[in-house]
Amino acid sequence: MKERKEMVLIALGGNALLQAGEIGSAEVQIKHVQDSVPRFIELIDAGYKIAITHGNGPQVGDILLRNEMCRDTLPSMPLDVCGAQSQGQIGYMIQRELYNGLAHAKKNIPVACVLTQVLVNSHDPAFKNPTKPIGPFYTEDQAKHLQKEKNWTMVYQQNKGHRRVVPSPEPIDIIEGEEIKTLIDNDMIIISCGGGGIPVIRDEHGALKGVEAVIDKDRTAAVLAKKIGAQILMILSDVDQVAINFGKPNQKNIDKISLEEAKKYIAEGQFGKGSMQPKVEAACQFVKQGGKRAIITSLEKCKLALDGRTGTVITL
Repeated sequence: MKERKEMVLIALGGNALLQAGEIGSAEVQIKHVQDSVPRFIELIDAGYKIAITHGNGPQVGDILLRNEMCRDTLPSMPLDVCGAQSQGQIGYMIQRELYNGLAHAKKNIPVACVLTQVLVNSHDPAFKNPTKPIGPFYTEDQAKHLQKEKNWTMVYQQNKGHRRVVPSPEPIDIIEGEEIKTLIDNDMIIISCGGGGIPVIRDEHGALKGVEAVIDKDRTAAVLAKKIGAQILMILSDVDQVAINFGKPNQKNIDKISLEEAKKYIAEGQFGKGSMQPKVEAACQFVKQGGKRAIITSLEKCKLALDGRTGTVITL
């Protein structure tokens, strides 16, 4: 076996399994996972040790829609439970197909999915200012009813309707972090912190309690990467490189950027707040807390990016 170079935490987007316009069938999502597996094995063949985390936006959206459609038949589950359901669903798909791919490649590497809780601060300002849209769209009358009945915060989106928004607090710690690290240290590939993790707080007695919130998956990835001792955080997007002046005639793709340069571009508003900016901020957080380098690229180009031939690399 080749000597392993470094540990890479791979942060997959939820859209890597279910893309815009596709039906959310298990078959479609499993096919996307199967297409991803050779990329992971390519990194292992190159000597890297990998761990995996993933998004869950489309999947948890489907779960919330099912809740809504069945509200008169079955009790709806709270958002933290829905997040746990999506973790199990996606984690199982990745775990099974990666196991099959490794077996086919004659690699005896155990794979496991860990249902993961992520600690947030109950006094995080995000709880007073919900901004993350989730679930289906509603009419004005439905929105008013839900505001009164469930105390939901609703916002209107032009030409679409009213939608629920929830807090997006900062991740503080990974509850199962030590267990995840122990498994990785024993040469297992671990899938964890799906969808940013199940958000929990500690009550006055120190007990964990689930909360109605969504944690940004890339910010959680930065916390997880530090926790497990990863040298590289690889955030996978739908583009090969980060760009400044995106969509303009003077668009410029970035090959390598320092932490200070990245902060400057963030301050200038160069990256979309709901798209690329959280990824760049998470990459900066990882590097600032001691990570060797963070890479933002596409799934298709992940090996080339590790070789320094594409992608955007953020370092000190």
